[in-house]
Amino acid sequence: MLVDGVRDLDELSLWRSCGSEGNEFVAAAGDVVGFKKKVLYMAKEKGDNGKVAFLESVGLSLSAAMNVARYLSAETLPALVLKVKCMKELFFSGSNDGGLIGKNARRMMMHLSIPIDEELQLTLSFFEKIEARRGGLNLLGSNDASFRYLIESFPRLLLLSVESHMKPMVEFLENIGVPRGCLINLILLFPPIIFYNIEGIKQRVLAFKEVAVVDKDIGKLLLKYPWILSSSIRENYKEVVSFFNSEKVPILSVHRAIKSWPHILGCSTSKLKLMVEQFDELGVRNRKLGQVIAKSPQLLLRKPQELFHVIAFLEDLGIDKETIRRIICRCPEIFATSIEKTLKRKLEFLTGIGVSRAHLPRVIKKYPELFVSDVDRTLLPRMTYLMTLGLSGKDVAFMVRRFSPLLGYNIDEVLRPKVEFLVNTMEKPITDVVDYPRYFSYSLEKKIKPRFWVLKGRNVEFSLKDMLGKSDEDFAAQYMGARSMLVPPPLPINET
Repeated sequence: MLVDGVRDLDELSLWRSCGSEGNEFVAAAGDVVGFKKKVLYMAKEKGDNGKVAFLESVGLSLSAAMNVARYLSAETLPALVLKVKCMKELFFSGSNDGGLIGKNARRMMMHLSIPIDEELQLTLSFFEKIEARRGGLNLLGSNDASFRYLIESFPRLLLLSVESHMKPMVEFLENIGVPRGCLINLILLFPPIIFYNIEGIKQRVLAFKEVAVVDKDIGKLLLKYPWILSSSIRENYKEVVSFFNSEKVPILSVHRAIKSWPHILGCSTSKLKLMVEQFDELGVRNRKLGQVIAKSPQLLLRKPQELFHVIAFLEDLGIDKETIRRIICRCPEIFATSIEKTLKRKLEFLTGIGVSRAHLPRVIKKYPELFVSDVDRTLLPRMTYLMTLGLSGKDVAFMVRRFSPLLGYNIDEVLRPKVEFLVNTMEKPITDVVDYPRYFSYSLEKKIKPRFWVLKGRNVEFSLKDMLGKSDEDFAAQYMGARSMLVPPPLPINET
């Protein structure tokens, strides 16, 4: 390479062998200006004005550097050096992403099942070249390696003007919600974007104006799935919308699903139909199907047998088909999880706290969200908190069996305030919640406090179920005569 060659001649004092111009460099030894002249001299001597050597210095192999240099015959070496420097600063200045770009590239390819246009074909070829190297697509997360492979596959990038093309493009993308540090994601996942002009991008994203209502939404959509700019994906978007329209799924639900998981747009309608038929067998169709895909659109990209396996798993626990239908409408995320890594682990948690297999159907039916709750960060801390109050493990298991939504209540926002009111103000033992764990489901301000003060004002002895288990009308009729509980009574002065 140029710099190494100059240093070798300096160290070996061989500049005199280069003729009269070499003698000038001997006189300029140690001078920075002299060093730059030496590099330019070496470039000139190589016959390609040093472009091949420079490209080698940024990581290209000799053969790749020679190939790229053929595109740059009109570029001077100083202009090329400056352009590379600017490109790295504009697009590759962020830190390495830890493999996230590579992970998204694999996901985008995995869910692509439609005919593709030339731009997507070029992108896939780019991925295939990187996948063939040691490290595979994870190399996309390395700034140095990804820049090198990008230039090798798309040498015309170096013909673009920094001032009139690249910088305005960066400014435009930032204005529609793409942070500077994330620009590399767009370019590596869909390199043709860098050749577009701004008006071209505007026209392409116009097709998704109903999905992304504001500009910032477009930026988020691009970051999730930059392939929306390709003509193949835009055409398939029309097919997907038409398909769900024929299934009488509300268009707002379809748009919400695409906005959340735009990878759907790479999936053929024939594959989508297979999953929709599975939902139909469960009785999930039309508006209900819209609710499901809006909440968990990734389900559309699952294989029918994967959905069937989760259904069979729940049936093996003793859960009937009608309950499964209600669960999929209420918490469809469950059906996109792993049986081994997620569902079975939650069952181990339940049995570990003392819930027997016979009680599992009731627990799951009342609170299916437990399957998508984190054991270590949510479920276990909540159970531990209840035991720190003096309840035994057996008490907690009994409470969960009777009222499993207890597993979903935040400690600081729900459990602790109601425990403190129960013990400190109502002066009741904490063990009262064992018989009536539903206590935690009622609003402290709108129901628990108003009813307590009514009963206290009448010196009525009551259980938590007596106080909270009745409707407003029944409570008013029993404890207040004809007065209504629809408007809570005023609180005592010390509670206002």
